[in-house]
Amino acid sequence: MSFDGGTGSVTRKLVKPRTGTVAVLDIGTSKVCCLIARAGRAHHDDMNAPAAQPRIIGAGHQVSRGVRNGMIVDVDAAEDAIRKAVHMAEQIAQETISSVTVNLSAGAPRSEILGVDVDIGGQQIDDGDLRRIFQHTQALRQENGGPANGGPNGTDRELIHSIPVGFAIDGQQGIADPRGMFGERLSVNMHLVSASTNAVRTIRAAVQRCHLDIDGFVLSPYAAGLATLVEDESDLGVTVVDMGGGTTGLAIFYDGEMIFADTLPVGGNHVTSDVARGLSTSLAHAERLKTLHGNAIAAESDEHELIDVPQVGDDEHTPPQQLPRSLLNGIIQPRMEETFELVRARLDDSGFAPFAGRRVVLAGGASQLQGARELAARILDKQVRMGRPLRVRGLAEAIAGPAFATGAGLIAHAIENPSSLTMASPVPTGEPGRLTGRLGQWFREHF
Repeated sequence: MSFDGGTGSVTRKLVKPRTGTVAVLDIGTSKVCCLIARAGRAHHDDMNAPAAQPRIIGAGHQVSRGVRNGMIVDVDAAEDAIRKAVHMAEQIAQETISSVTVNLSAGAPRSEILGVDVDIGGQQIDDGDLRRIFQHTQALRQENGGPANGGPNGTDRELIHSIPVGFAIDGQQGIADPRGMFGERLSVNMHLVSASTNAVRTIRAAVQRCHLDIDGFVLSPYAAGLATLVEDESDLGVTVVDMGGGTTGLAIFYDGEMIFADTLPVGGNHVTSDVARGLSTSLAHAERLKTLHGNAIAAESDEHELIDVPQVGDDEHTPPQQLPRSLLNGIIQPRMEETFELVRARLDDSGFAPFAGRRVVLAGGASQLQGARELAARILDKQVRMGRPLRVRGLAEAIAGPAFATGAGLIAHAIENPSSLTMASPVPTGEPGRLTGRLGQWFREHF
């Protein structure tokens, strides 16, 4: 998998951006979206010129089928939705794609910080030394974790990201790009993000059945951060909360890098289900009521406003029941509160709360619910803003909101972080206690 970095990150200095046509696939619980973009340099005749922002030339999205809580549970249904989304994007772009970068929101992602160093012997550091870092990372990870059962080659975890969160030469910290420098010892703290091998293999199988190769996987909240964060946010510390239909992902960015990531099995569809059960209406009507009349924060005026609620089983000639809006919001608010409380607890448990800063950026379709930003600010006790794609051009108004942040971030990742520096992907399951010691070392180095 690729040698990744966050917005304004180390990797973007290490790897030249791609040019040409790239395609990405956002497989979510609520929708499947395919985006095709064209990237190029600002000045075509200057090979060293910075790359211009990619332009979207094709977009297709379909209602997701066969996906639950980010996991593919029906490969045939998922394949059909993927085919339709890709076909629509290809028709608009008038291009035929052969490979895609794919998001990952399932598979119980796990973050781990691992310190690695290699002996340079006073020589000049080059690309080969960076690749040696990866080889040492893999060897140390296997030594610490040991073999596990369940996946190919004796592993049940697959490496999704290996992100350097700080180089050092002979103990000197704060080095962005060590190449060309001299030293005796090169050190780096690597942020490894792994996921369940079986979950990754299922997604890979569904995509490959559509005759598409996979360029790489990107964790959904990481992609959302790449699309929505400004450089100062990712440098000073920020938490991205990516609220999808079936999962809520979170990623902490600090010093330009993603240093922690996690996923919670709760999302906007759970709110819809609560509404459908509580008001005895269909899921389709519950989604419509949530979108048009719902609010994450109940108000006194809700008691006096009536809304039409079609009942389950009633035909189109039966008049809908009129209920106070307070009933709807009284169902929505507790579920949204629970979601943000779970996010807060997970951040506290991560050990990275001091790095998360005072800012939260909300992304994902479920974040667009009225009152979600205000409720998040209240429960997380942070400044909260809505995140929209910032680094792509050509997004139609209908797909330029928080719901399509992951897709836009996949485009940014595909262009800025091609897999030219690689490390073998299988990662064994580690022992829970290993992480704490490394975190302690990381804290001491940064504070």
